[in-house]
Amino acid sequence: MDEPTVPTAGMTISVRTRQDVVVVDPERFLATAREAFRELYPDIPEADVAEHVRDVPDAVFVLLERFGELAGEAPDGLSSAGELKRVVFDDPLQLKDYGCFLPADPFALPPDTSERP
Repeated sequence: MDEPTVPTAGMTISVRTRQDVVVVDPERFLATAREAFRELYPDIPEADVAEHVRDVPDAVFVLLERFGELAGEAPDGLSSAGELKRVVFDDPLQLKDYGCFLPADPFALPPDTSERP
């Protein structure tokens, strides 16, 4: 049986998440993202919403901002294709420690850390 992980002052808890979704209805996907944008920014004129949510990256970031995730209860136009979360304890460098220059792969697991899938 594994020993319990007890919280300690200064402990770093890092959560790495992967969410895969499949676009099943491109028009509905963009419409859902534009509706989410309107909810987030109600003062933006309706005529300008399409300019703010023009493509897939715009839509993904708006949906993440509005719903916090894409997998699980996938927004309209998307189908969830799986989700994975990994918790890592005591990563030697926190993201803020890198400043403006993130490592090549900020999602890479550090060597010799405790982790739980």
